[in-house]
Amino acid sequence: MGAGVVQKSGNGGRRRRGGGRSRPMAEINVTPFVDVMLVLLIIFMVAAPLSVVGVPVELPKTAANALPGEQEEPLTVTIAADGQVMIQTTDVERDQLVSRLQAIASERDSTRIYLRADGAVAYAEVMQVMGALNRGGFSDIGLVTDTGGPSLNEPDG
Repeated sequence: MGAGVVQKSGNGGRRRRGGGRSRPMAEINVTPFVDVMLVLLIIFMVAAPLSVVGVPVELPKTAANALPGEQEEPLTVTIAADGQVMIQTTDVERDQLVSRLQAIASERDSTRIYLRADGAVAYAEVMQVMGALNRGGFSDIGLVTDTGGPSLNEPDG
C-alpha cells in the first residue's frame, strides 16, 4: 500500500547484472490517509448541525448579560408559540407540570431552571408557568432570551 521497491542503477539507466540489491522505498504514500480524513471531515460537518437538540422557539431579544454556567446539565422548560409546554423536549400537559417538576426537583441538586418562551406567548401564560415552576420546587428561574436586542438607555433609531 505505502511501501515499494526502487532499483537504482548507476550505468545511465542500464541495470546491473548479478548481485545488485534493491533498496526499500523510503517514502510513504499519504493519499489513502488524506482520502479517509476528508471523508471523516465531511461526515462531521454534516452531522454536527443535526446534533443540536432543542425546540424551535422565537426568543425575544434583550440587552441582558448571560447567566454563569453550572455543573449539572441545565433543565429547561419551553413554552411554544401555540402554548404547548415542554420539559427539555418532552411535551407535558399543564395539569401535570407541577407533579413532574416536583419529581425532577427531588432528583436534582440545583434549584435552577431555565424558562424559554416564544415572543408571541402572552405574558399571563408565562407567569402561570413561572408559578408552576416555583410550586414544583425550582426557586432559581432564569428567563432565556436572544442577545442583540434594544437597550433601554439607547435612543431608538
